[in-house]
Amino acid sequence: MTQFDRIQFDPNVMGGKPTIRGMRVTVGAVVGLVASGFSIPEILNLYPYLEKEDITQALRYAAWRADELEQPMHTA
Repeated sequence: MTQFDRIQFDPNVMGGKPTIRGMRVTVGAVVGLVASGFSIPEILNLYPYLEKEDITQALRYAAWRADELEQPMHTA
């Protein structure tokens, strides 16, 4: 998983959820901020210890995971 070298998993950090460089910032938190309309500069302002590549890699990781999981489609 070298393409995601900034994404780490540690059962002792955030319950083992994927985090950014082992910090207490989850991929889900970053993706949620982007989905809520926050720009990368705004996120970097909120989390000054993050780097732009942390955010882009979190988004790439989330997209990769979403593509890997097949979800059944239910029709109404």
